[in-house]
Amino acid sequence: MLIAKVIGTTISTIKDPTLTGRKLLILRQADIDGVPFGKPYVAVDTLDAGVGDLVLTAHGSSGRQTEITKNRPVDAVIMAVIDHLEISNRVTYRKE
Repeated sequence: MLIAKVIGTTISTIKDPTLTGRKLLILRQADIDGVPFGKPYVAVDTLDAGVGDLVLTAHGSSGRQTEITKNRPVDAVIMAVIDHLEISNRVTYRKE
């Protein structure tokens, strides 16, 4: 699993039929303070996340283990929206 920040949305009218009706969000991996870094990537949203949310993502074959993504051509899936992160008794991120 990776921590990532939702930075945008994507619209695709032509796609694999098994992805019809699924929201595709643009993410960047994030550090424990919620600061994004690295290259953007697209993930299937299973939880109604939105721009600005910090999320947990699963990738590869693990990304195809949710009820929504099973047997679909998915490489990344949003599987949790993070409320807060606590490291060594210090809250490093809290959803506003």
